[in-house]
This record gives sequence, C-alpha cells and structure tokens, in this order.
Amino acid sequence: MITLFHHAFCPHSRFIRLALGEYGLESELVEERIWERDEAFLAMNPAGTTPVMMLDGQPPIPGAAIIAEYLDETHGQRLGERRLMPATSAGRIEVRRLMSWFNDKFYDEVSGPLVTERVYKRFMTAEQGGGAPSTEVMRAARSNLRYHLAYIGWLARTRNFLAGDRPTYADLAAAAHLSAIDYLGDVPWTEDDAAKAWYVRIKSRPSFRPLLNEWLPGLPAPAHYIDLDF
Repeated sequence: MITLFHHAFCPHSRFIRLALGEYGLESELVEERIWERDEAFLAMNPAGTTPVMMLDGQPPIPGAAIIAEYLDETHGQRLGERRLMPATSAGRIEVRRLMSWFNDKFYDEVSGPLVTERVYKRFMTAEQGGGAPSTEVMRAARSNLRYHLAYIGWLARTRNFLAGDRPTYADLAAAAHLSAIDYLGDVPWTEDDAAKAWYVRIKSRPSFRPLLNEWLPGLPAPAHYIDLDF
C-alpha cells in the first residue's frame, strides 16, 4: 500500500500523482498543510515539504525527485517503451535537467509564489503568513511565466515531447506545475500555440483525470481547465 502525503495544489505532489498514474499504482492520499508544521510529518521529512511517500516496511521517501527516481528503479522496467526515464545516459541527463528546471526554477519563479499567494494563504493564519495575496509577488510570477511558456513552446516545436520522442518525467513535471496555475487562470495560453498543443496532449492522458476533477471550495477553475480541447 502506498500512502502519499500531499496537497492537492502542491505542484510537486501533482507531479508524483501523475507519475503514479502512469505506473498504474494506486495510493491513499493524505492532505498535508505544510504551514501547520505538524510534528509527525516533520519526523518523516524534516524539510517540511510535500510530497512524502510511504510504503509498508520502507522508510519515508521525501521529495518529488527522490520519489520519481525510486519509482523508476522499482517499476520502470515493466513499462518497456513507455518508461518515464530514457534508456540512454544522455537521455536521462536531459530528463533530469528539465525535471530540475520545472521542480526548482519554475517553482521558485512561478508556481510556488502563485499557489502560495492565491491558495495556501487562504488557509493560513496571520501568524503563519496568511492574509491578502501580494499583488507585487503575483505580478512578478506572471511576468516570469511568459519566458517559461516560451521555452516550453520552443521545446515542443523542436521535439515530439519536451525531452525527446516520447513522454517522460520532464513532461509530467512541466504539466504538473502548469496545471496548478492553470486552475487559477494564470497561464496566457494564447501567447504560444506550441506550448498549448503540447499541454493538451499531456492533460488528455488518463493519469491527469484525477487532477482535473479536484476543485477548491470558493475558488472555481476557469471553464477551459477541464476541457481537453481547450
């Protein structure tokens, strides 16, 4: 049994949920509000970040990158040609580079600030840093998003998928972060048709359906969020 400590709008958690879906692995989802600094959760992951994956008889597996590597090591081979990490060393380097681009750089510059300001702060007390969202922070994140979207578009125009000829962790990571802010209506899809067409292909995969069916009370998604054809 897999237990995943996550938050529905944590982009890194979404990435791992997509990966589990691609592997055909079911999991029990446990919501973790990291700003509450729960002692039991901190014992599993002293960094206090989601996701954390638990399996019977195994130590906690913290962090999206570590979980992704674990899943590939333990389940990758049985996917055959659908494996989410390439067979070649060069291919794996490129996938890991792009995973880091989205899980680190994109998160720091775009998805992290937007999700924090527009989602997390709704549930945080003043002592935890909650309150009205910062328009300055959101403006900067939306500005950063434009060059990231252009980069995704360039990758999509020059390759079949972001890291090469077939879907990999790179596509799942990028789509996970975009999906969290697309729910908020913050992605300017009209600015890059190639990026938009690539995202449609990824969000049409069966692994994406659980994400599209989740809603935040009091904050509905725009109509295109669940529309597989935009």
